Amino acid sequence: MKKRTPVSKIMTSDVITLNQTNSLETAEMLFKQNKIRHIPVVKGNAIIGMLSYTDLLRISFADAIDESEKDVDTVVYEMFTIEQVMAKNLVSVTSTTTIKEVAEILSKKEFHALPVVDNGKLKGIVTTTDLINYLLDQF
Repeated sequence: MKKRTPVSKIMTSDVITLNQTNSLETAEMLFKQNKIRHIPVVKGNAIIGMLSYTDLLRISFADAIDESEKDVDTVVYEMFTIEQVMAKNLVSVTSTTTIKEVAEILSKKEFHALPVVDNGKLKGIVTTTDLINYLLDQF
């Protein structure tokens, strides 16, 4: 295992994003369609927050209903905006941050994804799943 491998080697660079004007219903659709758990919220190229699937679960019944039922979520989602639900005080890393440093941050914090930001622009996202897959590839 290389000790100085940059996070750019394991991050997702083709990132699905939301903006603050999107609806929570749109967010849920993106989570389910793409089988992901974290979506950066951007304003232009700058990240302003992170929405997790867990954030949606806290305010809705997103997992408690059948995929074909949409009415239950819609009512709850109309009560909140993305900006109200997303995490705002983000910890981010750069594309040159080492995988080891990312692992240390994620092991000490209560979140499971970090935005990768270079010069104020979102370049990618790295998750605990990315780290686990990287470790598995080492064996």
